[in-house]
Amino acid sequence: MMQCWIDGEVKAAKDAQLSVLDHGLLYGDGVFEGIRCVAGKVVDLALHLDRFEASARAIYLEVQPRERSQTAVLATLRALGKPDAYVRLVLTRGSGPLGVDVAGCNQPRLFCIAGDLTLYQPKAAGVALVTVSLRRPDPDMLDPRVKSLNYLNNVLAKIEAKRCGGDEALLLNRRGTIAEASGANLFARLDGVLCTPPASDGALSGITRRRVLHLGRELGVEVREQSLTRHDVLCSELTFLTGTGAGIVPVASLDGVALRSDAEFIRNLKDEAAAYALAHGTPF
Repeated sequence: MMQCWIDGEVKAAKDAQLSVLDHGLLYGDGVFEGIRCVAGKVVDLALHLDRFEASARAIYLEVQPRERSQTAVLATLRALGKPDAYVRLVLTRGSGPLGVDVAGCNQPRLFCIAGDLTLYQPKAAGVALVTVSLRRPDPDMLDPRVKSLNYLNNVLAKIEAKRCGGDEALLLNRRGTIAEASGANLFARLDGVLCTPPASDGALSGITRRRVLHLGRELGVEVREQSLTRHDVLCSELTFLTGTGAGIVPVASLDGVALRSDAEFIRNLKDEAAAYALAHGTPF
């Protein structure tokens, strides 16, 4: 059963209530963070809260005290009582009158949900990517570094990919270079260099992405942020996805074309990531 912290109280998620006039519901006006806990420890909690607060500032939303956000996360996990779980921390503009004017929204709403999350069904070879027709908005329209509640671009991309028989969508930007998947960052190894698109191409500055860039160096691999195309992925030595919800997931194919893989590297990367999580996690 999922648990929810709301208004300073933890209760079953099914019993938590939110006003139908909340602007997070009406307009996607709010921000969130997805956080993992592994073996009784919250992974990269400080980094997630840093990004949570930065996202709030970027949309002129009142930043909550760090202690309150952290209490919400830890209290919800304790109530859930599982050593491994997924946490969704959410801050909305709060309730207000109909209309996009936020002048009547006087009280931001913070809540936290903890439960299980599996984005992809386990497959030994990896997931099937499909390039979708939808494009990622340019950074001057909506900065991809903001984890806003408006995920319609991602939702529609995922629907299109599934309708085409894929597991996950590959989103391109207006220039035709890769932004990311619908719920994860993308990495491709080209001539021994591990590459991932920069935020300026429409990629979220993922926490797991940041960790993989660091761990890649630890494994003796050159890493680089650079623009990537479908051609790069099709010719890559290895392609995989990363994300708090996704973990580290190899990509088996793009638009029906089988991709090369490196099971040993993925295994070593996962082992390093698991060791990092245990060494740097916050106990709850």
